[in-house]
Amino acid sequence: MKQKIKKYSVGLCIITSVVLIIIASVLYPGGSIVDKNAIGFDWTKNFISNLFAAKAINGLENPARVWATIGIAFHSLGYGIFFIHMAKKITTKNATRVLKAIGTTNILFTFLIATPMHDKMVILSSTLFLIGLFYITVYLLKTKLHLFKWACISCLLIYYFILIWLRQLGRSSHHAKGLFFKFNVTGDRTRILYKTRRF
Repeated sequence: MKQKIKKYSVGLCIITSVVLIIIASVLYPGGSIVDKNAIGFDWTKNFISNLFAAKAINGLENPARVWATIGIAFHSLGYGIFFIHMAKKITTKNATRVLKAIGTTNILFTFLIATPMHDKMVILSSTLFLIGLFYITVYLLKTKLHLFKWACISCLLIYYFILIWLRQLGRSSHHAKGLFFKFNVTGDRTRILYKTRRF
């Protein structure tokens, strides 16, 4: 039984995390970047980080926070276990040490994304993730596991281009039906400052 749990631990953590985040999204009181009086959580107008705030954007107490926090905890744990397991499959000592270090430290960094340190932790955890994935890709390129080779390369490219896109998005003006918005994250709440602007 223990061996089965250990074998499927990453998958179990991810599934648990997804279920808890979905529950949190259902419990979220409301408010979005477009309409602060909107009811509930809208996957197209809200950020997952909204679920971690003490209060929802509409000003109400946020009962989703507990569920979302536990969800990100399971996500962080599964994330770390994955890299630690991969470290055991690689024979190169240096690569093994790097992957174990990334897996262990990123359990903390990924969880801290749910705190006011969100922006810094996203940068740290993303950077470590790319380094770890690079090591795994180099290892797989030396094997005959062709499907996993292409999967790793695809993941690296997708992740890289998403980071570029987000960076460009941050520099550009935000268009959402003439809405220009700016986030100001404080210790206990997220305030949405917005104004109408024509382009």
